[in-house]
Amino acid sequence: MQATSLDQGPTTGTSRPTTMKLLFSRNPNPRLAVAVARQVCASVDFEFAAPLAPGQAERYRALNPCLRVPILVCPEGSLWEADAIACRLARDAASPFWRTDAREPRMIQWLSWGKENFVRACEIVQFERVTKQRYGLGPIDPGKVDEGRALFAESAALLDAQLAVRDWLLHDGLSYADFRMASFLPYHELARLPLRDYPAVARWYGRLEALDAWRDPFHGLQAPALPPVPG
Repeated sequence: MQATSLDQGPTTGTSRPTTMKLLFSRNPNPRLAVAVARQVCASVDFEFAAPLAPGQAERYRALNPCLRVPILVCPEGSLWEADAIACRLARDAASPFWRTDAREPRMIQWLSWGKENFVRACEIVQFERVTKQRYGLGPIDPGKVDEGRALFAESAALLDAQLAVRDWLLHDGLSYADFRMASFLPYHELARLPLRDYPAVARWYGRLEALDAWRDPFHGLQAPALPPVPG
């Protein structure tokens, strides 16, 4: 599927029309949404968007008042936040990637825990060591790095114990919980997160990297590269 313009009708490069458009960037949460769309073979068009770029805010404000991507533009309006978009795309595709039966509470358990613990830890460290340096937002705050690394050590140890006895977070296989938990790990080397210290977590992430949808969600899309992180 190719990127399209907000000012054009949706096209996919095939004769089958689509009715939804996923606005994205290469940052972690938009990357997560694109990976989900690829994983569930969602019928969407993709468009790179930068709502915070100069002169762009009013173009996107009606779609998301927070002026952030991802945004899913639907016939009935727009949907924002990666978790909500993942739910919608999986349900529309009739994919069990987002569990909708008795397994759903367990999946949501990992979403909730992850965002307050492992994902948050990765985000704290990445913001200091990667995002701030990439966009010139100021020097690294060693105190915040220490805070993030401490939370990473605590939460990664728990994950390591869980993943030592199964391949994925849910006993019955891959789910959105795995994608969400790993949402900041594509940048773990730049953030210098010690993933190798937790062998089961490292093996789990290796399994995710073996999935085309996760490893290279932007394949074939028009998406400017992120600015480099100064060495």
